[in-house]
Amino acid sequence: MTETGTSGRRAAGAAALVVLFDIGGVLAPFEGLADLRRLTGESEADAATRWLRSPTVRSFESGACDELAFARGVIAEWGFELSPEQFLEQFRGWLGDPYPGADALVCETASRARVGCLSNTNGLQWRERISRWPLTARFQERLLSFELGAVKPDREIFTRALARLEVPAESVLLLDDNEHNVAGARAAGMRAEQALGVGGARAALVGHGLVAPG
Repeated sequence: MTETGTSGRRAAGAAALVVLFDIGGVLAPFEGLADLRRLTGESEADAATRWLRSPTVRSFESGACDELAFARGVIAEWGFELSPEQFLEQFRGWLGDPYPGADALVCETASRARVGCLSNTNGLQWRERISRWPLTARFQERLLSFELGAVKPDREIFTRALARLEVPAESVLLLDDNEHNVAGARAAGMRAEQALGVGGARAALVGHGLVAPG
């Protein structure tokens, strides 16, 4: 990239009013992929795509069904040889604690823009894990799929998120680990970058002129 191109990108990025972080895969590890790989025999990439598209998962993460219905649906849909209780016990551990440096990166970003999260998640993981992290107190905007009634990468969740934020789509930058979600955000008019972990998120934010290199 030329110097002019870099400056242009940073100037555009610096105008972002809101930076939205995905949670699993960006600020904290989604450790369920290893379990899905073991249970299905699929690659992590294929399991992740299948999980994202699963009707049962989409229903749960949009707040349309309870935990027991979710567990029964996943077991039936995926053919797992587990009881609903056994599956939910495993599922509780699928999201790990925040990566080192996640809290500091969110704080640094907050000095330049409004910060928040836009994440596919559910009431169980939010209540038992995510809401207990000190990191979540840093978010000025909390946009959660189970509260919005829609999931990424559907256009509807981005439309509802923008209505909550009350800013133009081009003023929002989403950092997400999943390429389908990035494409969905861009289709809705947002700026979006694929970011794997804290290092990937920092690199994307550096590219938009919002934080200093680590």
